[in-house]
Amino acid sequence: MTNTTSYLSISVVLSAYFVVSLLVFFPHSTTALHEAEKKEESGNIPVPVNHGTLVKKDQRRSLVTAESGEISAVKVSDGRDGFYHLQFITMEPNSLFLPVHLHSDMVFYVDSGSGTLSWIDVEKDDDKLKQVELHTGDVYRLPTGSFFYLQSSLESDRRKLRINAIFSDSKDEIREGSTYGAYASVRDLVLGFDNKVLQAALGVDEEVIRELRSGENQPMIVHGVTKKEQRLSVHYRIMRAFVGRMKNEIVIDVNKKSKNKAYNILDAKRDVENCNGWSLVVTSKQLDALKDSDFGVYMVNLTKGAMMGPHWNPMTAEIAVALRGRGMVRVVCPSTIDETECKNSRFRVEEGDVFVVPRYHPMAQISFNNESFVFVGFTTTQKNNHPQYLVGSASVFQALDKEVLATSLGVSNRTMDEILSAQREAIIVECTSCAEDEERLMEEEIQREEEEEAKRKEEEERKKEEEEIRKREEEEEAKREQEEKRKKEEEEAKERKEEAAREQEEEEARKREEEAAKQREEEARRRQQEEEAARQEEEEARRRQREEAGRRRQEEQEEEARRRQEEEDAARQEEEEAARRWQEEEESARKRKEQREEEARRQQEEEASRQQEEEARRQEEEEARRQEEEAARQRREQEEEEAARRREEADRQQQEADRQQQEEEAARRQQRQGEGRRRGGGGRGGQGGEGEAARREEEEMARRQREADAASRGRRGGGSLEE
Repeated sequence: MTNTTSYLSISVVLSAYFVVSLLVFFPHSTTALHEAEKKEESGNIPVPVNHGTLVKKDQRRSLVTAESGEISAVKVSDGRDGFYHLQFITMEPNSLFLPVHLHSDMVFYVDSGSGTLSWIDVEKDDDKLKQVELHTGDVYRLPTGSFFYLQSSLESDRRKLRINAIFSDSKDEIREGSTYGAYASVRDLVLGFDNKVLQAALGVDEEVIRELRSGENQPMIVHGVTKKEQRLSVHYRIMRAFVGRMKNEIVIDVNKKSKNKAYNILDAKRDVENCNGWSLVVTSKQLDALKDSDFGVYMVNLTKGAMMGPHWNPMTAEIAVALRGRGMVRVVCPSTIDETECKNSRFRVEEGDVFVVPRYHPMAQISFNNESFVFVGFTTTQKNNHPQYLVGSASVFQALDKEVLATSLGVSNRTMDEILSAQREAIIVECTSCAEDEERLMEEEIQREEEEEAKRKEEEERKKEEEEIRKREEEEEAKREQEEKRKKEEEEAKERKEEAAREQEEEEARKREEEAAKQREEEARRRQQEEEAARQEEEEARRRQREEAGRRRQEEQEEEARRRQEEEDAARQEEEEAARRWQEEEESARKRKEQREEEARRQQEEEASRQQEEEARRQEEEEARRQEEEAARQRREQEEEEAARRREEADRQQQEADRQQQEEEAARRQQRQGEGRRRGGGGRGGQGGEGEAARREEEEMARRQREADAASRGRRGGGSLEE
């Protein structure tokens, strides 16, 4: 425990001491990212993951923006194994990328410009400062835990140093990315300690510590300094102090050439090359720095109208960056078991875009007819990948049994023979207008998806409206039922009040009758007292009559009450039966309405499907007709050109023959005239005969000339008739 504490104390003292040295010798270089940039790199605000196979250039997340350069980043997912972290570093000429401590393996490709990479490799327990000159096309790798910085060259053409880099934690965690960002600046590592710890470690007063903390924040990329040797010496000291192996002397001469060399893709021998383009893969066999890394690098250069033949990788995913030109990428799902998880896709890639192709997914990269397509990428393993090609002399079709392959594809052996014998080129093949066709299909798919989305939204709106209508109907139905229930309750209350009033009237009538009876009894008793003996029998008879009448009235009242109760029960049952029948009729009507709506929707879908099929068939017929008309037009033009050429050739030959004939006739005529003049004295009659002969010869020549002209016009007329 004591040894460990002592070691940590010594490390802190050394680290803090050389930070102060760095501030003294080169105060403007010990700068860090400003607050937002520090959060980006420390992982507090992580770069968002793009879940998809394509990330456009304008979707990159900016990490650093300064006068001397900028850094942007993306995290892309292959949909299977996680995400990949890429950074794009751009440095102006004569600028400096300040020292950082790597938290991940870093493999990079130099896209343009030149410069110097300086680093200390902690992984190999080596405290020597290493340097390598970087040029366009170079590939290199730095292991986890390294300290490094970059210096761009001051080139005559002022080209920027552009670097495309990919990061990973280790061989075992290649897809996860570091929790703490790809790297951390030196300033962040130092100023994380409390003032008291730094003061004790450095042995200085508080004023020095306050000055140390008051250093102005700088962007990660700054303008370079003029004293190269001093700059490298200070950077070397600070990086060695942090790895805990600082000595009193500088171990290497920084001006001496290092034996480390990058691998240049542009100067290397290509793995595949023909008139359609070339490709190259870089592994640890070509570059020793990749020996302990699972990353490999590849580059593909397609000429105009060319294609990297359909293929897939059995061992690795591919993460690529488009460097020059445009192209189309077609990615095929290796299985259709779950189409929600995996779908075929095609997308257009432009300069600066990043695209990912997962393991096992067949792919093809295609260039357009008017420009080439160049991209560089990273593979996630250096194992024997052996990409599998579907076409060409290297196709897996060539190794499979022909009959088995024909059965699998559902074609005849003859068709399979034609397919296999037609494949001469391998890997990179000519594919004129293929990218244009893929782009057209992509745009059609996008338009179709937009139309389907619009239909889906329209259907949802329709269902929503129907649901609202149904809810309103249900609410109105509930209100109607409540109103009917309220009316029924009011009627029942009214009936109960009327019944109570009737009962009260009957009770009052009974009481009046009883009062009258009492009066009659008193009167009778009085008369009975007067005529007791005479009326005793009559009073007894009246009493019996009154009792009989009262019994009959009571029986009649009970009968009347029972009858009213039965009528009320019957009326209530009828009302309940009527309400039940009404509910059943309403339910039946609602079901019939839903059936009609479902039938109408199904008919609409069938009609839409039929219209789409008819439209597709009409388009195919229109395309076939157009192609036939184009072919016929071309044949007519060729026939017309051939006929015109033959007519011109015949006219030329006829004119040449006529000219020769005229020249011969003129020569003979001159010869005869000369002979006539030599004979001289033949007499007047002789001269008249020779003149007549000459005149006939001239008429004969004129007649032949007219016949030749008529024949020529006839041939021209015939040609016109043919046309």
